[in-house]
Amino acid sequence: MAISVQNLTKYYGREKAVENISFEVKTGEILGFLGPNGAGKTTTMKIITCYMPPSSGTVEVDGYNIFEHSMDVRRKIGYLPELNPLYLDMNVVEYLDYAARLQGMNGGTITQRLKHMVEVCGLGNMRHKDIGELSKGYRQRVGLAQAMIHDPEMLILDEPTSGLDPNQIVEIRKLIKDIGEKKTVILSTHILSEVQATCDRVIIINEGTIVADGSPEKLQQEFRGAEVITVEIKSNESADAIAQKLKSLANVESVERIATDGALSHSFTLMTAKGSDIREELFNRAVAERWVLLELTRKGTSLEEIFHKLTRAES
Repeated sequence: MAISVQNLTKYYGREKAVENISFEVKTGEILGFLGPNGAGKTTTMKIITCYMPPSSGTVEVDGYNIFEHSMDVRRKIGYLPELNPLYLDMNVVEYLDYAARLQGMNGGTITQRLKHMVEVCGLGNMRHKDIGELSKGYRQRVGLAQAMIHDPEMLILDEPTSGLDPNQIVEIRKLIKDIGEKKTVILSTHILSEVQATCDRVIIINEGTIVADGSPEKLQQEFRGAEVITVEIKSNESADAIAQKLKSLANVESVERIATDGALSHSFTLMTAKGSDIREELFNRAVAERWVLLELTRKGTSLEEIFHKLTRAES
């Protein structure tokens, strides 16, 4: 395993931030680490990267224990903290050169990595500007370049797309996906669509404990609730007649008509039983009734709905 977290607990005074959590991350896996504010995500990341010790438990990174081999662990990890630490009076190239030298890199390698990081992080036009003059989005790109400058085997990214515009988010998402083909990535974010598009696996943490662990598809299957089918049908039959026939389908719990403009076009929302899939039966019924299916959309349980279900405080 690239990263192994075992029985990790962390107190801040009497306040327990992380409570006896354990998980492993495989080489080449992109792990989405999710949770509401104060759930323990950033604390866990800081412990993995040797920025702070746990109260109990341990972490191994590529076989190196964070207590016994802290410097080896740091060399293997690229870390972008939630609060991006930058020297605002340095220009982009100076800062990245400085970060590379802190990692023990030599001059020839630094030149090659600088050129590569400026290119992949889209910093070409900003390379000679002082960091203090950059927008928040470009500062975030500089932070990403810093995390990757020494070509680490693992990346720990805490809110890496914070402050980026939609186009920049797509670019960074692709970059993370490409990196994940060769490296291990732990990614913390509140943008759940980003997790769905990028991550192989998801861990959801709430109040310091792990409440879900699995691929996005596995979690959607595990927490699947009633599913919604939206259908638009073209037919000479009345909307009421069609609705009655739709209600007669197995596993259909309710049918609600949606207002439409066309006289021969009728739209409905069908609530179906948990775990059911009526699309094939619905298609066969449409053929038998000589209906024209203009639309058939299935909406399952989203990752966002799962997140809310597992982390929302009970009132």
